[in-house]
Parts: sequence; structure tokens; C-alpha cells
Amino acid sequence: MVMTTPSRAVKLTGTEQPDAIGQILTAGPLSAEFDNGNLRYIRMGGVEVLRAMAFLVRDENWGTYTPVLSNLKIDQRKDGFSVFYQATCSRLGQQLDYDATIEGKSNGNLTFRAMATPKRNFLTSRTGFVVLHPLQGVVGRVIKVEHIDGSTTNSQFPEHVNPDCPFRNIRALSHEALPGVWARYQMEGDAYEMEDHRNWTDASFKTYIRPLSKPWPYTLPAGQIIRQSVSLSFSGALPKGARSSKSNGVLIKVGGVSAQIVPPIGVGVPAEEIDQALSQAELVKLLAPNFMVCLFDLRQLHGVTEFSKYRRLSEKVGAEVMLEVVVQSVDEFGGELDLVAEHAGKAGLKLSAVAVCPVAHLKSVLPGGAYPPAPALEDLYRAARDAFPRAKLGGGTFSFFTELNRKRPPAELLDFITNTTCPIVHAADDRSVMETLEALPWQIETASAFSGGIAHRVGPSGIGARDNPHGATYADNPNNLRVCLAKMDPRQRGLFSAAWTLGYVSTLARAGVANISMGAPTGPLGMIYREAEHTQPFFDDLETVAVYPVFHTLSALNRASGNLMLSISCSDIRTVACFGWNDKSSNVVMIANLTANEQIVELSGIGADATIGMLDEDSFVTATTNPKAFRKAGRLLGDAKPLRLGGYAVAYVSY
Repeated sequence: MVMTTPSRAVKLTGTEQPDAIGQILTAGPLSAEFDNGNLRYIRMGGVEVLRAMAFLVRDENWGTYTPVLSNLKIDQRKDGFSVFYQATCSRLGQQLDYDATIEGKSNGNLTFRAMATPKRNFLTSRTGFVVLHPLQGVVGRVIKVEHIDGSTTNSQFPEHVNPDCPFRNIRALSHEALPGVWARYQMEGDAYEMEDHRNWTDASFKTYIRPLSKPWPYTLPAGQIIRQSVSLSFSGALPKGARSSKSNGVLIKVGGVSAQIVPPIGVGVPAEEIDQALSQAELVKLLAPNFMVCLFDLRQLHGVTEFSKYRRLSEKVGAEVMLEVVVQSVDEFGGELDLVAEHAGKAGLKLSAVAVCPVAHLKSVLPGGAYPPAPALEDLYRAARDAFPRAKLGGGTFSFFTELNRKRPPAELLDFITNTTCPIVHAADDRSVMETLEALPWQIETASAFSGGIAHRVGPSGIGARDNPHGATYADNPNNLRVCLAKMDPRQRGLFSAAWTLGYVSTLARAGVANISMGAPTGPLGMIYREAEHTQPFFDDLETVAVYPVFHTLSALNRASGNLMLSISCSDIRTVACFGWNDKSSNVVMIANLTANEQIVELSGIGADATIGMLDEDSFVTATTNPKAFRKAGRLLGDAKPLRLGGYAVAYVSY
């Protein structure tokens, strides 16, 4: 066996592409992180006021360009800062250049200006400023909206995830950022509007330029100057200086057994991966999914052959099958569903659940837009009941929560609703992906409110985009990078995915989701290595069966299904994820570092005889080349207190 030594970057994220932290700029009590042309984590006195202030350029499929900066000049003074740069966004013959200036003053005022002049016609879905408001300290709070006609609206940031635009025709916004301190955002260049970014699991509300009511994609004409700006100002008694947001460590308190049960956790099986999954059936069995989510789509000429393979894999693995059926017909859907049921019967495939979704509901329709023709859902669900009388029936979408929220099904006719998610819709950097975990509970609470509380199944989900409802295809990622709306994301192969998956599953389980499914056995959303057209550093050089670190996380969580959860509290859920259960013979606690930096964790409530296993940089090679390596904890926890978790490490504690 050829054994290479992977770099730290490949161990953590599967790619050598750096994900550097930006430069912190300060102006009196104001601080902001300058990150490749944009501002992040804008704080007043250490309190986050804005998640981001950015000038973004998107392609015709809503993919976000990564600007190349030149002539960058940063002046950090005692009384403030200023930034100037020029930027280029280019792809496949498309190019847009722009100049940007940023100025921060000691009174907390901040101004960001951009000017672009396309040399050639430039096709875009959106080009302009975006302001992101964080969730913490914002959801449900009062907001004052100044409209372009001079009128003012007093309202609140939505609590439930709003499927539409909460506010339109915006010129300025104001809200209380700190007790007695109001922040005001003034925006120039066009009418702005706000959307609830939690629809896509972004942890923010987004105020942006160019209303959705205008057509997209659109063309920026050659030679036409585009000028835009956003300014931030404060009123009230400001703090005296910027405070550090650094943590002194994370405290996790483990309590007793709760009454909440770990839901069934399973895996998606795309038809294009079924042959690979069958060839690795023993590893899929070791992964121990409680159920498989199998997609059936007549547009892809699926038939009895695919059903027979699903049946074989189900029998080999010992997992139930939930079938997703993409319905093509607007009028003859009853016959179409009968044909699908006939195929399943001929193949001998037993179905525990069936979810149906019209083709028209797989693509995004913007608020106010015209929906493509689709069957009446009431009629579709009745036909599905007739075709699959012994299976639980689900409806919703096989796409993002956004589409479920905008196309709310008549839940009284269903046994469950369903959707999937993707954390790289609008941003693909490591911190933004981890931050999407904050939005998940709001999605589940919103769905429960509009569905009357029926069972909610989520998945199959992964870091990569299972589907792109916003464009004709996935974003290309030939160079193994972090790319928005790409199906192949390199972090699926690194420790990053192992940590993110623990955060994802544990968040949904605590939120009361009925079933959770993740990714696929193999492929770009997979847990088991297979050869691919794209490069997979380290794994391509192996001459043995290999799994990605996430295999071990999901295998442990799959086995937790059906057990009672432990009551656990964590002092910093943005930094560390934790989840625990009682498996009738012992208590198990899994802890994941959601950052690339070492985190120190103090554990309380753990038995003195606790043992620990660690999935980290040191164990990466063993864990990826030995699928059973992480099955049992290896050493006494007492020797590892306080617990030090390396970047994206996952600990398995048993006592």
C-alpha cells in the first residue's frame, strides 16, 4: 500500500486552498474584519451589529465571483481607518472591474462605496451591495424602515422564517444594536429590499440592492457607470472602545437522561451512486444507516433496474427505504404514480415511506413570480395514497427549505413534510458554512407552525449542493476549491465535514426533527472514497479501501438512533457542538470543534471512568484507512482534562 502524508490543510478541509482570516480594523469603539474586499463581523463595543457589508458580483446562475484585488491600500490610524482597492471579477469571457473605498471614523461612522464601469456587456443575476444582519440580538427586535418615497414603517425582524421579502423599497434601516444605542444603515444606488436568509440556512437577514421584482439575469451595459454606497452611523451613548471577542474556553455540562429520543438517521442513495454503493455494501452496512432515501425520476429513465438495485442494497445493509418520486405530469400524474408503484412491485422493493414532489417545485420561484404548471397538491397526494397505500406519505420539496416555505403543502393530507438544505448557497468560506447551523432551529420551528406540527424529515443533506434550484446546473469546481452551489465540495473529505455533520444532526435532533438523512454512501456527497474525475488529494494515492472522517461521525450517530438523549449545555455553540445519548449500557457524548483553531473544553458531569476516542489530525490517516478505527473510545478521559480539541476534531466520550 502506498501511504502518503497529507498536509494539515487536506486533513482539515480536503483542499490546499487557504481560508485566511481577514485583517481587523478599528475606529474608536467600532471594529470590522476586512476580508478580500468586504467587511465582516462589524462590532460596536465588541457586540456584533452586522454580520457583513459587501459588494458582491453574481453570475447568471447566482454563483458568487471571488474578486481579485489590486492596488490595495489600508490605512489604520489612531482615529480610524480607510481602505482603497480595485477588483476584477471574471469567468468565461465575462469580466467586471470596480473601484472601492471604505472609511471608518472614531465616532463609529462607516462608509463603503463602489464604482464599476463594464468594458463589455456583463451578464449577472445581481451586482451590488449586500448588508447582512446577524440573528442573535436581532430576531424579533424592533426595526424602523425608511422607504425611498420618504415614508417610515415601524416593525420587527421576523421570528418565523419569512418566505417573502419582509421589507421593500428601502432607503435606510434603524434598530437598537446595544441598549440605548441605535444603528442606522443608509443605502444608495437603487431601491433595496430585505430577505430572510434563514430560508437558505444563512445565519442572517439580508438587505440587498436590485429588487427581485426586476428581471434576472440581466445585463450591465458596456460603458455605463454603476455607483453604489452603504453607510452606517450610530446614535446614543457609545462604548468607549472596541472590546475583544476572544473566549477563555468552552464549558460543557452533561446532565441526566432526557425524555427526547434520537430520531432515525439515514443516508441518501442517488441512482448514479447505486452501483458504487453495492460494490461497497459491507462498508455501507458498517455505516449502519437506519434507512435509505432513494430518488426515482422518470426524466432520468429510472425503472425496474434501479428499484432492483435499491432492494439489493437495502437487504444487504438492513435499512428501510424511503422513496422520493419526482412527478413529471401535470394532468396524468395518477397513471405516472401507478407505474412507479408497479416498477417497485416488480423489483420486490418494500417501501416504508414515499415522498412526492412535482418537477415545478424543484426550481426556485422568486416572490411575486409566476409558478410553472404543476398538479394541484391535494389531487397529487390523494393519487399517491392510492398508489402506495402501505407506505407513509410525504410532501414538500427535494430541494431547499426555501421552496418548502414558499410552496407550503396541505399538511393535513400527509404523514410528513420534507426538504433538504445546503450550507454553500450564498457563501462558501469555512466560517459561513459553520454559521449556517444557527439558522436550522428557526426553519424547523417555522415548518412546525405552518404544518400544524406534523413530522418533519430533513435530507439528504451535505456540504455540497444536492440540487441547484436557482440555476440550470451546479457551479463548476474543477480545481478542488470552496465554491458556492457546487456539488463537489472538498471539505466533505476532511475533518471539517465530520465536525459540521455532528453540529448539523445534533441541532436538528434537538429541534425535534422526525428523521434526518445525510449525503450519500459514495460520490461528491459521500462518506466512502471512490475514484472520480476531480482530484482527491491523499485519497487518490491510496491503494486500499478508504473512508472520509465523516464516515465515523455518521456511523456513531446512526447507532444512536432510538436511544434517549442526554441533557447537555454548552457555553459557546458557535465554537463547539456537542450531543449525547444513553445506549442502555453507557452514556455517550460526542464533541466537535467547529473551528480551525484549537479549543479548550471543560467537561463536567462525566463519570470518572470515562474513556475517549479522538478523530483529529493525528488520527486522520488511521481513521481514513481503517473504517473501524473510531468505533470505540481508546483512553481514559482523566488523562486528557481539560479536553483540547484540534481544528475540526471530534471526540467520542463513553462512561
